Amino acid sequence: MPVVLLKDGASETKGRDAQKNNIQAAKIVAEIVHSSLGPRGMDKMLVDSLGDVTITNDGATILKEIDVQHPAAKMLVEISKTTDNEVGDGTTSVVVLAGALLENAESLISQDVHPTIIVDGYRKATKKAKECLLEIAETVTADDKAILSKVARTSMQTKLVRKDSDLLSDMVVSAVTSVARKDGKRFAVDVDDIKVEKKAGGSVKDSSIIQGIVLDKEIVNNSMPERINNAKIALINSPLEITKTETDAKINISNPQQLRSFLNEEHRMLKGMVDTILETEANVVLCQKGIDDMAQHYLAKAGVLAVRRIKESDLAKLARATGAKITTNLNDLRPKDLGTAELVEQRKIEEDKWVFVEGCKQPKAVTLLLRGGSQRVVDEVERSVHDAIMVVRDVMEEPTVVAGGGAPETYVSTKIRTWAKSLVGREQLAAEKFADALEVIPLTLAENAGMDPIDTLTALRSKQNKGEKWTGIDVMAAQIADMKASDIVEPLSVKNQVVSAASEAACMILRIDDVVAAAKSAGPPPGAEGGMPGMGGMGGMPGMGGMPDMGGMM
Repeated sequence: MPVVLLKDGASETKGRDAQKNNIQAAKIVAEIVHSSLGPRGMDKMLVDSLGDVTITNDGATILKEIDVQHPAAKMLVEISKTTDNEVGDGTTSVVVLAGALLENAESLISQDVHPTIIVDGYRKATKKAKECLLEIAETVTADDKAILSKVARTSMQTKLVRKDSDLLSDMVVSAVTSVARKDGKRFAVDVDDIKVEKKAGGSVKDSSIIQGIVLDKEIVNNSMPERINNAKIALINSPLEITKTETDAKINISNPQQLRSFLNEEHRMLKGMVDTILETEANVVLCQKGIDDMAQHYLAKAGVLAVRRIKESDLAKLARATGAKITTNLNDLRPKDLGTAELVEQRKIEEDKWVFVEGCKQPKAVTLLLRGGSQRVVDEVERSVHDAIMVVRDVMEEPTVVAGGGAPETYVSTKIRTWAKSLVGREQLAAEKFADALEVIPLTLAENAGMDPIDTLTALRSKQNKGEKWTGIDVMAAQIADMKASDIVEPLSVKNQVVSAASEAACMILRIDDVVAAAKSAGPPPGAEGGMPGMGGMGGMPGMGGMPDMGGMM
């Protein structure tokens, strides 16, 4: 008698077949982003199920949009996403490297090297790679704007905004240094303090940094002033309207006089709220909740500019930018709780009206206003600026940099090859394959730049063996050059993250020798046609399941 363990329709792949299947899926994912690596990398056009188009060469965005289903391939999507969240850059490199590690491991598996031995070799090689990276890394001054600008520009060289990288990198460096907080000897940067607003129209050159916050909201009343100089700003997160009682209440009004008294009391309460604000000499009110029409009237009469229904995150940024304190109870509002800004003004941006709060003194939150010729361009500019913000933050928090252009990968690869000879047993083979995999980065850069990959790599190795550690591939000039002279530098933390994440993903996939896939759900249960899920054939409300006591009606 056969023993059945799995549900009908479930599948199982075991042993060598499972490993081959997983490695093949990961290699396909790596192949998708392979041609997007480097300044000469190509873009991908991604169309989702709703017809929305995304054009990008950002690895994390590509993999997020293509909706991968294979479980092993999903691991590569996850490491790309993690790298984007952690360090911002290297999202394509990490997937390409993980694919190369798995491809090289496959050749060892076919020679009967056990996957566990390969994993051990890879882990030791990863540790050695980090040590080698530290050898060639240079320590820099954390708030040196020249270095930070080079790092930001390097991250943008691979993007659509390459020609405008000087302007954008200066904006990014200015924004990050504004919001950085000194924590002993180190800096701490919260990237959430940098608000990025984008609007299609104009060109990338029209982008600007606002020393304050931009709100995509309009002034609540047309009678209010559209411009306030030397603004005193009240931040309120309670409604400026009559709130309903929490308990059910009924009021019986029997004559017009009572109705008049009722309305007058409402107006008096609203005027009292406005008077409380005016007593503090505030001339700008930014409210997270609603503002009653009558309260708007009194505020407008007093020449106060007011904006309502501001997002909570924006209100927190406004507090950091203007120095104001967010007030929950109006009765607690005091003049010392107000923030200041040189100018609060409503401006028309294309078809919309936005409120600009700018000219804040030493703001701890700033806004980058990004422009571009079309929505696709603006979206790509936003992704590029996000990566640049993250790498500048990385250097400020961990002030060490390495060369770009495949230089560190080539150096580490050469060092690991020499070190691998000291390993005993088959782990030596795995370490050598790890070294080969690292060289996929310079090989891909050369290939995407139209250079001969083999000639480029041999020339690169030759120069590095002579002690020129910062020699890499200058992709734009299609030649081997000194990366320091070319100002191509990257944060050490990005390289460490790429090596660690790629190695961990490859090791995890290599250790799998059995894939059990559950049967896919067979659709709605019998009798569920014609209604919502769980209606049992009635077509009425959920869970009515045919209603037994109505037998004759069905």
